[in-house]
Amino acid sequence: MKSVVVRSHGGPEVLELVDVLEGEVGQGQIRIGVHASSIGWIDVSARTGRLVDSGLLAPATQVGLGWDVAGTVSEVGPGVARFTVGEPVIGLRDLLFAPGAHAESVVLDASAVATAPRSVSLVEAATLPLNGLTAIQSVDLTSLRRGETLLVTGAAGGVGGFVLEIARLRGIRTVALARQSDADLVRGFGAAHVVTEADALGSAVRRLIPGGVDAVIDAANLGITAHNALRSNGIFVALVRPFAPPPIRGTTVVVQEVWADGDRLAELAGLVDAHELTLRVARTFPLADAAEAYTIFEAGGTRGRIVLQS
Repeated sequence: MKSVVVRSHGGPEVLELVDVLEGEVGQGQIRIGVHASSIGWIDVSARTGRLVDSGLLAPATQVGLGWDVAGTVSEVGPGVARFTVGEPVIGLRDLLFAPGAHAESVVLDASAVATAPRSVSLVEAATLPLNGLTAIQSVDLTSLRRGETLLVTGAAGGVGGFVLEIARLRGIRTVALARQSDADLVRGFGAAHVVTEADALGSAVRRLIPGGVDAVIDAANLGITAHNALRSNGIFVALVRPFAPPPIRGTTVVVQEVWADGDRLAELAGLVDAHELTLRVARTFPLADAAEAYTIFEAGGTRGRIVLQS
């Protein structure tokens, strides 16, 4: 089968589409014929060698890319009763050393997979797993209750948009940091307030929420700049460990490490079918054009995910 891999670290030009052997389907696993797989920043970090440098990925002669997957079940392993061959599914490959989802097929633990939402295409569904699970697990970490306040940085992005929509469903009052051009977009996701300048973010948020917000989800990796908007004894959720600020003023700082959770993924798929979560696709490319897709992704400015199709 064809798979997008990295054999040497560098820019998008090092990506290769090669033939690899299909992995065996073991106990509790399924094989998915991949229809679509989204590009994420974790894939860029793997390609450039940052994951090896940080000790998150052991050096290897070949690394497969791709976390998000949407496709159909092509084989069911022993002990799996939840899925049947031909069923449309979505899943998350959260094991960095395992074969990636930018491929014609991928083997995942059944616990990492859910039935795909029925109201959208598989291309759209491929944008849900990584960002959706990151968002809902981050909101869970805040332990916020109805009526409490949350600052979301990077609010117009894939994770930030889902956070706003999930917070709205839970009755959490949100302040969104986004560009002026994205103000109407994030209000549509449920933001009660929009701040458009990161400079003096703490002061700007405190004018809206005296004393500071109860929690922050820092999808833009602003660190201490976003922490300045947090009340004393509040909760700060960082998405990337190096950008986690110190827990000053009695605050709690946690790093959200996303993991594959098929049950929560099924919950998210249900929210999509209930029209409570918005899936956004910017562009699609075939696997053979992965280098071009990554170049456009890394240039920034897209609103929505870039998706590779098998």
